[in-house]
Amino acid sequence: MKLAFSTLGVPGLPLTDVLGLATAHAYHGVELRAHPEEPVHPGLAPGERAAVTAGFKEAGVELLGLAGYARVAAPGDDDAVLAEIRGLLDLARDLGAPYVRVFPGGGTEQSVEEADATAARRLGTAAEYAADLGVRILLETHDSHRTGADAMRVLGLVGHRRVGALWDVMHTWLGGEQPAESYLALAPHLGYVQVKDIASTDDTTPLPLGSGVLPLTEVVDVLSRHGWDGWLCWEYEKRWYESAAPLPELLDAGREHLARLLSDAA
Repeated sequence: MKLAFSTLGVPGLPLTDVLGLATAHAYHGVELRAHPEEPVHPGLAPGERAAVTAGFKEAGVELLGLAGYARVAAPGDDDAVLAEIRGLLDLARDLGAPYVRVFPGGGTEQSVEEADATAARRLGTAAEYAADLGVRILLETHDSHRTGADAMRVLGLVGHRRVGALWDVMHTWLGGEQPAESYLALAPHLGYVQVKDIASTDDTTPLPLGSGVLPLTEVVDVLSRHGWDGWLCWEYEKRWYESAAPLPELLDAGREHLARLLSDAA
């Protein structure tokens, strides 16, 4: 498996510095938070996009994917959601990113069936556009569709190879799913895995990997046992928790912890 980190852990950091961290701390790739607060977002001009691509190539770092914020199950009109996804897909195509992350984002005023159908309809439409660009849309286990079983209800309705799953191990755990259950549900559609650590169900402040309660050993074990060889991406949520320790000083220990888990699982 290859290791990456998300720029959610280094909010607003210039791309050259992000790539410097990846090379200095021996990470294979980076997941870019695609938000207007960040250096890389769908509003970039063509020349700026070319500079991003050149920067990754020069650094020898892979662009794992773009973490977007489109909410595919959210109530309301389809057009704005689809336009947001198309903007992310265009950016991913231009940068050479294989994946675009979207959230479920279902509302409390919807039934489960309505939220599933809304998400599936939008993802099915966006999938045709994604196919033309050679990019894959990944539905993250998050918010209204926290578990692998929740995500699979939607992905089963979509049934398109350009739509898959992003396994956020915190949310499936908070949803009461064991890693083996999450993997079984998501495996046919799994794009990559986001790892992290927290203190408890009541305190989700990000912690160094291995110092919290999330079942990272079990996650790596189940992935290894099934011969999965994709990406593990450390999503350290510094943007939402200003008091959390700075990510750069944790990167070496985090990589070493994941390497130990991989070695033990092997």
